[in-house]
Amino acid sequence: MEYFTVFYQSLFSVIILLILTKLMGYRQISQLSMFDYINSITIGSIAAEMAIDLEGNYLKPLLAMIVYAAFVIIVAKISQKSIPFRRLVNGKAIMIYQNGSIYNENLKKAKMDIDEFLVECRVNGYFDLSQIESAILEPNGKISFLPVTEDRPATPKDLGITPTQEEIFANVVVDGKVMEYNLKHAGKDRNWLDQQLEGQNIKKLEDVFLAVCDKQGNFHVFQKMDHAVDKDLLG
Repeated sequence: MEYFTVFYQSLFSVIILLILTKLMGYRQISQLSMFDYINSITIGSIAAEMAIDLEGNYLKPLLAMIVYAAFVIIVAKISQKSIPFRRLVNGKAIMIYQNGSIYNENLKKAKMDIDEFLVECRVNGYFDLSQIESAILEPNGKISFLPVTEDRPATPKDLGITPTQEEIFANVVVDGKVMEYNLKHAGKDRNWLDQQLEGQNIKKLEDVFLAVCDKQGNFHVFQKMDHAVDKDLLG
């Protein structure tokens, strides 16, 4: 009976977490502010306790989860309309380095030492600080780097070239199933798809793991490989 209680309460807590996550919005972990991060951990902890509560008293933790989620949603709505409140909750960007100068006081505000800053520079490909014009610590904990103009990669505009604008590739076949809407969005039809697959000697749609195309007609197909690779090049 205890195992059954844990099972259905775990399932219930996962469903509640999914619903609350949808309501709070899509945010990657790296994009979370400190406020969002702490609330996410708290809600997850409450859900875990609700799952293993053998007394079956799930209404109190459920109410706590809803309160936390509602508070996050309300704070997000207020933050969208009030810049001062947004900066109070999410923080603001901090200039750490600019034009050859490291701002020690701002490093202290960011709770970061010089070694941590240099590690971030190297991770982002800057082993020479003279290649950096500015470095800004963003509210989500990431550091944005503006390279010196002479050291940034050349762009087609710099070279006087006007390349054709690339289009987003649409997934037209996923795991052997034709995505009709995506195919239509790309301006293609089923006959065109069949011709492309036949041109690549693919007899059965079930053999296609993924097929993509864009509005220019660029088409790429990836077949299913059911056998294991004997030699792992990364091993």
